[in-house]
Amino acid sequence: MRVDGNDLAYLWDMVSATRGIASSIAGLRFEDYSANENLRLAVERRVEILGEAARRLSEGFKHDHPELPWRRIIAQRNVLAHQYDDVDDELMWRLVTQEVPGLRLALEAVLTSPPPDDIQQL
Repeated sequence: MRVDGNDLAYLWDMVSATRGIASSIAGLRFEDYSANENLRLAVERRVEILGEAARRLSEGFKHDHPELPWRRIIAQRNVLAHQYDDVDDELMWRLVTQEVPGLRLALEAVLTSPPPDDIQQL
C-alpha cells in the first residue's frame, strides 16, 4: 500500500522524534537522565510527539500496519499530556532505551518515500 502525503508526514515526524530521543540519550545512564530535568522534559516532549503523530495517522494506515503498537504509543502521549505530574522516570527510561529503538526500525521499514522538505533530519 502506498502511503498518502499526510500519513507520510506523520511517519517522518515519528521517525524524527525517535532519532531525537536516541541522540539526546546517547551514552547516558539512567542516573544522568534522572538528574537532568531539561533532558527529561525534552525526551518526554518527543515521546508526546510520537503519540500525537500516531493519533493523526489515518485509520486505514494503522489498520494496514497492526505490527506497530498504535494504541500504546497514543496512550503514552495521553499520559504525558494529561498526567504530566505523575511521570515515572524509570518507566520513561525503559521506554526510550528498550522500546523506542525497535519502534524506530519498524517505522523506517514502513516508509516508502523520502522525508518531506520541511522535516528536519537528525
